[in-house]
Amino acid sequence: MTTTAPIPVAAAGPAERIRYGALIVVMMLSFLLVTAEFLPNGMLTEMADGLGVTPGQAGQTVTVTALVGLIVAPTVGMVFPRVDRRALLVWMALAAAASNLIVAIAPNLILVLLARFLLGAALSTFWSMSITVAARIAGPERLGRAVMFTSAGTSLATVAGVPVGVILSEALDWRAVFALAGIVTGLLAIALRTMLPPVPAAQVSSFRLLLDTIRRPGVGLGLAGHVLVVLGHFLAYTYIRLALERMPEVDAGTIVVLLALFGVGGLVGNLTIGLIVDRSFRFLAVLAPAVIAATVLVTILLSGSVLAVGIAVFVWGFFFASWLLVVNTWVGHRMPDRLEAGGSLVVVGFQASIMVAAAVGGILVDSIGVEPSYVFGAAALVAGAALFGASNRARG
Repeated sequence: MTTTAPIPVAAAGPAERIRYGALIVVMMLSFLLVTAEFLPNGMLTEMADGLGVTPGQAGQTVTVTALVGLIVAPTVGMVFPRVDRRALLVWMALAAAASNLIVAIAPNLILVLLARFLLGAALSTFWSMSITVAARIAGPERLGRAVMFTSAGTSLATVAGVPVGVILSEALDWRAVFALAGIVTGLLAIALRTMLPPVPAAQVSSFRLLLDTIRRPGVGLGLAGHVLVVLGHFLAYTYIRLALERMPEVDAGTIVVLLALFGVGGLVGNLTIGLIVDRSFRFLAVLAPAVIAATVLVTILLSGSVLAVGIAVFVWGFFFASWLLVVNTWVGHRMPDRLEAGGSLVVVGFQASIMVAAAVGGILVDSIGVEPSYVFGAAALVAGAALFGASNRARG
């Protein structure tokens, strides 16, 4: 096996203006991909009826995207080692568009699941390449601000994307919603090709490169902290509805408002932290999980107070929605010569944490209740903060 020297990412110089048009197009792709990923969450009943399956079976359309993402994230750079990353994002947008259009006409669940494989691959490729693309558009000195746009798309999808999909499904039909998502994503592929600059592949990827990246001083600790932070969040957030339903005399309207507060907090947090993350990412990598741990405990321990829980979920959303922004900025500054490798490892950790949290949290909730899942989640978040603190002290 030959060894290839690192190829620096061609980045915008400090004197160049940030291409905000390109960043907005990338943000829109993030919004559409995440919206498509979670569209089934709000339309499970309609999808199940239309496909002749149970809601639980229809829910596997979300699970399969995470599974595919876990496989694709570390391998996409190896499969396409020299392909311009702009071209790769264009092809992934087309793959997501095809996925949505196939779901819109699929006669059975099997074909829907196969179509969602395409979406999972597109999502994972996007997140693996997003740091490299952001560095090319904005330059390494303003990487955090550039990544803010991709994270803003995700936050916006959390706040508005899925609810809009549900509203459209009520007015139209769930198949029409997927068809519309497919058409819009296909049109966005044209905008990506037009607005984005060429983004040369940063480095030939391999499993050896990924392992070598993990062995760098402080990197392994930071990535382990990232896994624990995401795990702790999803141990709690996956079952947030069960936690909110513990509140005395709570009704469906109150739960909707509290969930909306989480989303609004995420959007505000993403925009706020995006302005300071380049200077403060080391501090935020410790502060954010510690604060999330506190809000998780407040949500479960002070369930008698709607005001306290409302503040807690807003702050929780504020810090977690910006987590990918913080950790990706950490990657950009910690390993600027290996942005794709670092981005792939972040995505792998994220997807693996989601799957483990769903499995472990489900066992805890079914056997001993929702409270232990929240306590374990808070403990994982505190441990993640400690590991990031240790990684910041490692020289690299």
